[in-house]
Amino acid sequence: MAQKVSWRGVFPAVTTQFRDDFSLDVDATRKVIAGLIRDGVSGLVVCGTVGENCSLSTAEKVQVIEAAVDVAKGKVPVVAGVAEFTTAFAIDTARAARKAGVDGIMLMPALVYSAKPHETAAHYRTVGTAIDLPLMVYNNPPIYKNAVTPEILASLADVETIQAFKDSSGDTRAFTDLRNMVGDRFTLFAGLDDTVVESIMLGAVGWVSGMSNAFPQEGEALFRLAAAGRYAEARALYDWFMPLLHLDARPDLVQCIKLCEQIMGRGSALTRPPRLPLPDADRREVEALMASALAKRPSLPALAA
Repeated sequence: MAQKVSWRGVFPAVTTQFRDDFSLDVDATRKVIAGLIRDGVSGLVVCGTVGENCSLSTAEKVQVIEAAVDVAKGKVPVVAGVAEFTTAFAIDTARAARKAGVDGIMLMPALVYSAKPHETAAHYRTVGTAIDLPLMVYNNPPIYKNAVTPEILASLADVETIQAFKDSSGDTRAFTDLRNMVGDRFTLFAGLDDTVVESIMLGAVGWVSGMSNAFPQEGEALFRLAAAGRYAEARALYDWFMPLLHLDARPDLVQCIKLCEQIMGRGSALTRPPRLPLPDADRREVEALMASALAKRPSLPALAA
């Protein structure tokens, strides 16, 4: 039987740090992770989209996972993204992640191949039954093209390891449709920053967040206010946060988030090719958004311990 993960709260999609020559900087990545834990996040997702998974070798992914596990020291769960071209490669990576001490995996559909629904279902079923780690299904059709629909997920309800569903489609109707099919079988996670409050209202109990890399305390406060039904307070914070949260929905989200992280002194904006630095106009846009946000940065309300 697969172990359980505390699938609740804000799990930043942690950035991977690089040196100027684009080599992996494990020490800087450890520093980023330590800062997030210090500022009260509920969990960590490493080697996800924001972590530049597909730009890392398997050996590098293992280094990042081992670093996260070592820094976390069991204080928060560590979940590793698994994004591979084939089902067999995904199983191999998941097993390597397990050996590195990860608490769970976040599995993307098989990349590059445009799968039909039954093929996407088979990918998740095969990986889910080949490993004994808790598994989060990651739906992000705008980026990865293959949708994991409520119908597909409902067909996997018998796979014990599949425990959670992260939706980054932007279509929050999926949560209601899934609940109508299989009740509370799966734990629901918001996956797109600028729909987090709506997702919580519809049953999400977790949030894999990009912008919480730069503003972990604000992300945690927004999540907890919404989860407690304190919507008037959540809305005020959401209004302030939204221009930045929209960055998570852009194709260049990684560059945007890492630039915000650098401005906050939490990491480097450097990304590994093929991701290149933001063009000057885009960089100035993000810098202006950050300047405006910091000038109006709100005091956070009191939250229960």
